[in-house]
Amino acid sequence: MTVLFWILGVLAVPTLIFALWLAWVFLKEFFNPSPDDDAEAAEAAEAAQAAEKLGLLPAERQNTDLAAPLPAEWTTALAAVRGGDWVPAADLLASVGQDWERRSALAYLLADCAAEEDAWLLAWEAVRPDDPDAAVVRARSTVILAWKLRGGKRAQYTTGEQFDAFHRTLAGAREEVARAAALNPDDPTPYIAEIWVALGLGYPNAEMDKLWAEITARAPHHYEAHFSALQYWCAKWRGSERQAFEFAERAAAAAPLGSLLTALPLIAHFEHDESDDTAADNTPQMLARVEAALADAAAADPSHPRLPELRHLLAFYLHLQDRNEAALEQFKLVDGHVNALPWRYRGDMAGYYCQVRNTVVREAAQAAAATV
Repeated sequence: MTVLFWILGVLAVPTLIFALWLAWVFLKEFFNPSPDDDAEAAEAAEAAQAAEKLGLLPAERQNTDLAAPLPAEWTTALAAVRGGDWVPAADLLASVGQDWERRSALAYLLADCAAEEDAWLLAWEAVRPDDPDAAVVRARSTVILAWKLRGGKRAQYTTGEQFDAFHRTLAGAREEVARAAALNPDDPTPYIAEIWVALGLGYPNAEMDKLWAEITARAPHHYEAHFSALQYWCAKWRGSERQAFEFAERAAAAAPLGSLLTALPLIAHFEHDESDDTAADNTPQMLARVEAALADAAAADPSHPRLPELRHLLAFYLHLQDRNEAALEQFKLVDGHVNALPWRYRGDMAGYYCQVRNTVVREAAQAAAATV
C-alpha cells in the first residue's frame, strides 16, 4: 500500500505543477493588462488631455443636476427658497407670465426643491392662499415627490411599500393639479404635471388623449409637454414603439422651426433602439432626422430653456454618424452640464458623457490631421 501511495504521489507531481502553472498564467493575465489594454488606456488619457486643452471639463467637474446653466435670477430664487424665503421665487414666477416654456421649467425646479423641503412653500400658501403660482408649484412638487417615493429602479426591484406610497401620492396630486388649473385656466403647466400622473397611474390611452387636448389647446408646440407625453407613449410605459414614433413624427412635422420638437423622433429612436452597432443610427431616415434637428437648433431662440437638451442629443447622434467635427461643436456648447439624454440613463452620466466626448475630440483631430 505504501508503494502504491508513493507511485500515486509521483504521478501527482506533474499534475500539481501544471495546475500551479495555470494559476500563475491566470493571475498574470488578471493583474497585468494586455498590451491592447495599455494602448487603450493611453489613448483614452491622450484624448482626455486633448479635451482639456480645448477648455472642456473632466468628469468630476460636470454638473449632473442640470442640462445647462440656469439664468442668474433663477439661481438666486432657488437659493432663496432653500434658505426659506419664498418671495424672490414668487416674484420671478409672476414675471415669467405666459411664457409657458419658461414657466413650466421654472415651476419644475421650484417644485423639486419643495419635494425635498416645503416649509417655504407652506409659508407662501399661508400668505397667498389662492395664488395660482403657488398652486402650480404645489401640484408639481406632489407629483415629483411621488416619483421620488417610488425610486428610480425597475418594477421588479421596487418594493410594495414604495408602490403604495407612489400610487397614493399620485392620486392626491390629481386634486392639486385640478386646483392649479382652475386658478389659472390658460396655463398648460398643471396638465403637463398630470402627464406624469397618467404615466404612473396608467391612464388608458383615451384618457391621455383628453389630457393632451387640454395641453395643446393652450400650448400646441410646448417642448416639455411633448417630451413628457412621448414617455407615456413609449413601449416601456403605456404605449408601443409604433405609437411613440407616430406621436413623435406627427408633432415634429407640425411644429414651426425653432420649437425644438425635431428632438422627438431622436428620443423615440433612442428609447427603442436595442441594437449593438450604429447601423440603425445611420439609416437615411436617421440622417434626415439629425439634419432637421440641426436646422431646428439653429433657428431656435438661443435662450430657449430646452435648447441644450437638443444639443446633447445632436452631439451624440452626430458622433454615431461619424460627423465628429459637427459633434464637437455641439459638445462645446453644452459642456459642463450633463443631466440630459442620452447620458441621463447611465449610472455614471458624467463618465459616460466624457467618454463619448473625448472620443469625438480624438476622432475630430485625426480627421483634421488627415486632410492636411
